[in-house]
Amino acid sequence: MLIRSLKALSAAVYSSALFFYATAISIFAALEKIHQYEAVIGLEVHAQLRTQSKLFCGDSTAFGAQPNTQVSPVSLAHPGTLPVMNKAVTELAVKLGLALQCTMVRHNYFARKNYFYPDLPKAYQVSQHTAPICRGGFLTLSNHKKVLLNRIHIEEDAGKSIHDLDEHFTYLDFNRAGIPLLEIVTEPCIHSAADAYDYLTQLRRLVRWLGVCNGNMEEGSMRCDANISIRLKGETKLGTRVEVKNLNSIRHVKLAIDFEINRLIELTENGKQIVQQTRSFDAEKGTTFSLRTKEDAEDYRYFPEPDLPPIFLSEAYLQSIQSALPVLPEALFQKYTGQFQLAPNIAQTLCADKEDADFFERLLQHTSSIKAAANWVVGPVKSYCNEHQVDLSNFPLSFSTLADLISLVESGKLSFGNASGRVFQTLINQPGRMPEEVAIALNLIQEKDEAATEAWVNEVMNKMPEKVKEYQSGKKGLMGLFAGEVKKLSKGKADMAVVNKILLEKLN
Repeated sequence: MLIRSLKALSAAVYSSALFFYATAISIFAALEKIHQYEAVIGLEVHAQLRTQSKLFCGDSTAFGAQPNTQVSPVSLAHPGTLPVMNKAVTELAVKLGLALQCTMVRHNYFARKNYFYPDLPKAYQVSQHTAPICRGGFLTLSNHKKVLLNRIHIEEDAGKSIHDLDEHFTYLDFNRAGIPLLEIVTEPCIHSAADAYDYLTQLRRLVRWLGVCNGNMEEGSMRCDANISIRLKGETKLGTRVEVKNLNSIRHVKLAIDFEINRLIELTENGKQIVQQTRSFDAEKGTTFSLRTKEDAEDYRYFPEPDLPPIFLSEAYLQSIQSALPVLPEALFQKYTGQFQLAPNIAQTLCADKEDADFFERLLQHTSSIKAAANWVVGPVKSYCNEHQVDLSNFPLSFSTLADLISLVESGKLSFGNASGRVFQTLINQPGRMPEEVAIALNLIQEKDEAATEAWVNEVMNKMPEKVKEYQSGKKGLMGLFAGEVKKLSKGKADMAVVNKILLEKLN
């Protein structure tokens, strides 16, 4: 009986091993097929410009208003109304173009893009598609690859069709009609969803840094369309592309691209034809689905907008904007890691948002302790702001108070733990008090008297004779335990440099 059971068990194990081996071979074969292909991706980003009014009229651009409350005869295309160019739009477009190393087109103009859709009041869209204000340029990714740009152009947004409020009718909200947009179009030079994700992350940081766009994709201020195709590695001809429209988060862009790449490879491997089409992304399922098939390019019958004059960019105008550009995050990162010798992760955190970098730069006007200031900004200061959901601009301590607190730590009068804990919290709760005054009142000034420190060390060693023997037998890692106990006993007042010196003398 036992022998038969062992034979059956051996057969089962052998069968399972064969199954897992076959599965592994199948997976490796699938991966090998996938690696034979190269994805080719181009992105089109629509960024809403940070202006108070619309592109061609004075309607508000504020987010969240009741439907059809931010409209006028101009944005509703009443007969006889004429557009008037918002000059702030040109300035923001030039600012982004210069930051992205674009060639500025000195003579550019608007055209009418003709198509009919209910949320387009004029039955045409005013756009610079045929004569963009910026050509070329590039954006450098975190891995130092360059994503080449085709163009950046200005255009107006359409209204919004709402299909889910009534089963029989579509509702129209024209608040967005006429909102100024920049369309930022890459070349088909991105080859992975990860690089697409990084590109959008870097682009969003840049438009926020420059004050061009708030980058809030959940509000529709920044939207992305992804054009995706595949081809065998080594080929130069582009494959049939699909376009995934209106992706409203950077994560969704990555998921949609990954899904489409795998879907296109699977179609090709199964001998099926890839159809050029427009698709949408289902965030719940993580899949895309077809909206419509595009057999030919649509004919929008562009012609120059007769009611708007061309835009001429003079050298003096370009120079004035160039000279007013802030230091860009890449240059600031080099400064922080080079001249300031900050750790790359600290520098990257400071350069992630212009508000963070500006706060750090202003703090440096009050202290020469650069590394300590950086650690305080990315540590206690940012933690407080995140916990209390406030911007750095509303941080309650003044720069001089924060600098004085840093000075107490750097001079050895106050431990970082006590400074970033009880003293920091007291200063926030009791505005106007000075850091040293608070530290003295809380009895937290570090004790530098060696006699007092030696008494604490002796007390700790007398409490832990077995640990002392273990240390002297070779367990040198116990030094941290002794130091920690002294710190606890002294309630953080002991100067740890003096503590370690005395411990070493006594233990050795």
